[in-house]
Amino acid sequence: MTLAQIIDRHAQVSPQRVALHAAGQDISYADLWQRIQRATSVLLKAGVQPGDRMAWLGFNDPAMLVLLFALARVGGILLPLNYRLSGTEHAAILGHAGVRLLVTDVSHAAAASALSAQTGCALLHVDALSVASVGIELTALSSDPAASALLVYTSGTGGQPKGVLHSQAGLVWNCVIATHAQELTPDDHVLSTLPMFHVGGLCIQTLPALHAGATVTLHARFEAGAWLADVAKRQPTLSLMVPATLRAVLHHPDFANTDISSLKLLVAGSSTIPASMISAIHARGIPVGQVYGATETGPVSIYLRREEAMRHAGSVGKAGIHVEVQLVKETGASAAIGEVGEIWVRGPNLLQGYWADPDNPAFAEGWFHTGDLARRDEAGFYEIVGRSKDMIISGGENIYPAEIENLLADCPKIREAAVVGQPDARWGEIVVAVVVRAPGAELDAAQVMQLFDQRLARFKHPKRVVFCDALPKTALGKVQKAGLLAAIAGQ
Repeated sequence: MTLAQIIDRHAQVSPQRVALHAAGQDISYADLWQRIQRATSVLLKAGVQPGDRMAWLGFNDPAMLVLLFALARVGGILLPLNYRLSGTEHAAILGHAGVRLLVTDVSHAAAASALSAQTGCALLHVDALSVASVGIELTALSSDPAASALLVYTSGTGGQPKGVLHSQAGLVWNCVIATHAQELTPDDHVLSTLPMFHVGGLCIQTLPALHAGATVTLHARFEAGAWLADVAKRQPTLSLMVPATLRAVLHHPDFANTDISSLKLLVAGSSTIPASMISAIHARGIPVGQVYGATETGPVSIYLRREEAMRHAGSVGKAGIHVEVQLVKETGASAAIGEVGEIWVRGPNLLQGYWADPDNPAFAEGWFHTGDLARRDEAGFYEIVGRSKDMIISGGENIYPAEIENLLADCPKIREAAVVGQPDARWGEIVVAVVVRAPGAELDAAQVMQLFDQRLARFKHPKRVVFCDALPKTALGKVQKAGLLAAIAGQ
């Protein structure tokens, strides 16, 4: 099945069911399909050909989803831009991908106009997608499920961003896998607030919900107060969080008095979720599921389902349905139960490849080498211990930052923290804890060091504590450790 056929099918079977709710407006599946029809007509009139890349620069908007489905009908490829990047970074991505047409919303019109002038991309305002009548014969359109449909540039936590290419079939398979992960049904209601320029915001819940025939309430951007208000008012059954957004919700003054009982599951992803945050949601009777993956894996590949969430808090769950996972040691041998190894993933939802980089060694023989380190228990549950490039080797011992960061996250005087390895003549590397104090908290380095007494082997204790006002992060809240190391190098 192709992407567009999903919406077409729901428009026929349940035309009046609400597909999307955004900016106070309900959009039924029948209306969504009509919007896709009109947008397809616009693309055909604009001469869009199979394989053409079109970029979207804007906040979360139903129009972005319409563009994705319409492009899929004509074999085009959507490239959603991270609106938080600079114009220089946008121009580099557009040039690298060979983007032909840039579509923008009102809020980013000026930036898009400058980009168009700089790169030579044609510019199309979002309103133009809906003005055309369906005058071109569209019924004969068909798209190959193997055709590329989505090109997403990674957040670039290290090195230059890479273009990750996904096919229609891969996106549909990811919907199937995500449906199993979250037990999605047509009766579900997803509150979607994370940016859809990332596969997390687009592909963990939003597209899978539409695949299931469910309803999506879409926020242009995340705001903790608005999330809480819509949980109480619209009573969604599912929503997706990352550590930064979950922290904002937990610290919001309305959290304690907001009824969140409609949620059958709160899903978390992107990076390790501190145990204290999970406990705060569990205390409200809401299970916290987890999804592990990467831009390259669709992203749903390992997940913790609802019935397992309370008993296995802290685990990211088991390998997903239709997904193969193996842990591989540096020697190339498979890691035994309890041993740490790099996560390799293979499945039908994985990337087709990297744009203009077919020989990238991270994706070889169908396996994506994630760079993430984990251990697996006898029941098949995975625990993430960190990134292979972030692992610290001090005095010959392997130290995983996530283990230390989890203890720091439990301290109420610490707003957030990250652990990095700094070169050292004696030890090779030393552990450095970079700490952001909670507002109004008094905390010194000695008090931070005391947090590890009797809780962590002495060789894992930080040898330095550095305080700062904020940690550098990507759009989805992942700490940019390369930037952090550079920032503390002179301190």
